[in-house]
Amino acid sequence: MSAHEILHPKNWKATPGYACGVAATGRMVFLGGLIGWNADQEFETDDFLGQVDQALANIAAVLAEAGAGPEHLVRMTWYVTDKQEYLASLKGMGQVYRKHLGKNFPAMALVQVAGLVEDRAKVEIEATAVIPA
Repeated sequence: MSAHEILHPKNWKATPGYACGVAATGRMVFLGGLIGWNADQEFETDDFLGQVDQALANIAAVLAEAGAGPEHLVRMTWYVTDKQEYLASLKGMGQVYRKHLGKNFPAMALVQVAGLVEDRAKVEIEATAVIPA
């Protein structure tokens, strides 16, 4: 069950795969920047899409620890080291996203950064979820 409302002015063009805004009430869960390594903090791949797959799996795992699921996500910020690599991976990324997070599309932002703390990391994702009271 979700207790959030997607905010999108009626006269605005539809947004593909994200919300412009979300209003929510309930228990807030804040996820730090999660990257594409496994539970042992080891990278299994240097492939961008593979790291996205693992980062989203990590998000789902942390949400589960809070008793939440992907449907409770209200905000995500993606940090990528190469915008072109991100854009070239969009088709596959949609499939990977839906595998872990379904068809919930929270408010999102994407930022290209010069680098991440872990040198092999190509993507880092922060997220906020709200669990209904």
